[in-house]
Amino acid sequence: MPSSGRRPPPRPFPCVLPSLVLGIAGTARLTRVMRANLLDELNKPYVVTARAKGLSEWTLVLRYPVRLAFNPLVSTIGWYLPQLFSGSLIVATVMNLPNIGPLLLRALVNQDMYLAGSILLIYCMLTIVGTLLSDILLAWLDPRIRMDG
Repeated sequence: MPSSGRRPPPRPFPCVLPSLVLGIAGTARLTRVMRANLLDELNKPYVVTARAKGLSEWTLVLRYPVRLAFNPLVSTIGWYLPQLFSGSLIVATVMNLPNIGPLLLRALVNQDMYLAGSILLIYCMLTIVGTLLSDILLAWLDPRIRMDG
């Protein structure tokens, strides 16, 4: 502690690199899914018809194919929440961060099945919550997807 008795402010740098690693990995995955879906939509007959009617390329792409290409992307986002936490397990272990990742690794090495099972149960709950959120978002974005009952 400094002689003035005040602690220096915490540095934000320990969080930046792990966040950057996890964010870039997830963004690359989602970008690849969106690109593949958009390329599939651009080859469909309704796009050719809209081009023939004289719509500009930017308006055409944003109005029709992007809206339809979002559906598989939104369903993929639901699986991204547990992947984010399982990816943080590896990143936290490699970067020696005091996180749930090294805790799970120590629990598995020490055969602490209650702790390891509890952490895996949290991951399963994150999967369920992520899937539920993506289904709700998908029903909100696409009016064709509704639950009748």
